Amino acid sequence: MLYTQMFLYLQVLDFFTTLIGFKLGLAEASPFIRALLQFGPITALLLSKAAAFVLAGVCIAMHKHHLIRWITYWYAGLIAWNLCTILAGAHCR
Repeated sequence: MLYTQMFLYLQVLDFFTTLIGFKLGLAEASPFIRALLQFGPITALLLSKAAAFVLAGVCIAMHKHHLIRWITYWYAGLIAWNLCTILAGAHCR
């Protein structure tokens, strides 16, 4: 249950740190989200978060809670990456 809550919280953090990166003019590294950007940045991020929630729901329904734990670690690293690129991008301005 703790990892599920952390997963949800990290999704929100990823959403906002990615939007901040876009505002700074930084590029998206994910090919999936880059393809969705044709619909606009907020829509692209909302669609990617919807996909993440669906996949997490499938993991929970299949009793694969250990996958949620690993995905949570992945998103924690991703947010650290986002923050580093934001700081580097803000420093270069």
